[in-house]
Amino acid sequence: MAATTDHSADDQATRRAREPGVPPRPLVALASVLLAAGTGVAIWLLPGRTDGDWAGRPGTGAAPAPATGATAGRTAEQGAAPAVARPSGFVTFVDAVRDPLFDLPKVARKSRVHWFTVGHLTAGHHGCVPRWGGTREQDGAPVADRLGRLRAAGGDAGLAFGGPAGRELAAACADQARLTAAYRQAIRAFDASYIDFELHDRADAATVFRRARAIATLQREAARAGRPLTVSFTLPVTAAGLSRSDQEMLRATRAAGAEIAAVNLLTPVDHGAGGQRRLLPVASAVRSAQPQIARSLGESAAWHRIALTPVLTGSGDLTEGDARKLLAFTNRNNLAWLSARGAALTPDVTRFLAAQ
Repeated sequence: MAATTDHSADDQATRRAREPGVPPRPLVALASVLLAAGTGVAIWLLPGRTDGDWAGRPGTGAAPAPATGATAGRTAEQGAAPAVARPSGFVTFVDAVRDPLFDLPKVARKSRVHWFTVGHLTAGHHGCVPRWGGTREQDGAPVADRLGRLRAAGGDAGLAFGGPAGRELAAACADQARLTAAYRQAIRAFDASYIDFELHDRADAATVFRRARAIATLQREAARAGRPLTVSFTLPVTAAGLSRSDQEMLRATRAAGAEIAAVNLLTPVDHGAGGQRRLLPVASAVRSAQPQIARSLGESAAWHRIALTPVLTGSGDLTEGDARKLLAFTNRNNLAWLSARGAALTPDVTRFLAAQ
């Protein structure tokens, strides 16, 4: 009892000795616990790291986009093109052959999509003359005739050469001057500041060189006119990344003097898988392709030069939840833009992606 009494007396003395305004030690301890818990919740609510993905695996990190990165765009309100005009955000692909009556300004207004890519222009019967799908003349696709109205409303669109059917012009036209003139004709006809080359076959070295020389010539001409020409390549990708021939094509194109703004990766979505597994192959393909693209373009990292285009077999392949994951992955890794091919997205998913 004496020991207990002594301790009580000491505690009372300590409390009497405490300076006014200093809270009791038990209260201080409780406040510290609550502060730590609150800080943990706040950190948990912060956006993810820039090098993560939906799989939870750390990535290699996103290189910051240069000043002439993929976020610039031209608007009709300004009345003139800025230094660089290229796709950004969510880009809708329009098949002018299968859907020639696609109403660009109407869809842009309803979906809030600002950028479109219209394709595909391939070689006609004469080899050096571009045709929609290789058969329809340039002025035979009403969708392309609506480009002016789209731009007047603040949107824009580029042209896609090549595609899964027909021969890309460089493979069919062996005359360098006529090939360059064919590309030039299409670009001027539709006032395009952005063109894409969708390649699916293994092109030989001569074809690659002809195309690269034509691109370099057209980019020099555009630069002198004060309206640079943005060029991208759309290529299929697997879990192993790009094929060796596509990597070599990119390297040779750059070596010939052409400037490649972005490489658009076509990767299928596993519609049979559920949850995170649906998109894991997409993330794996991008991670594999990134160092390959960087080496091909002579850069240390190439995240900002990668555009991502999942290929769908049905509209239900990409839910709004999937779209959120894709958008987060795109933003965290600073990718150039996001698009989709194959089956059309549902209107809700399109609006969600376009609104971000």
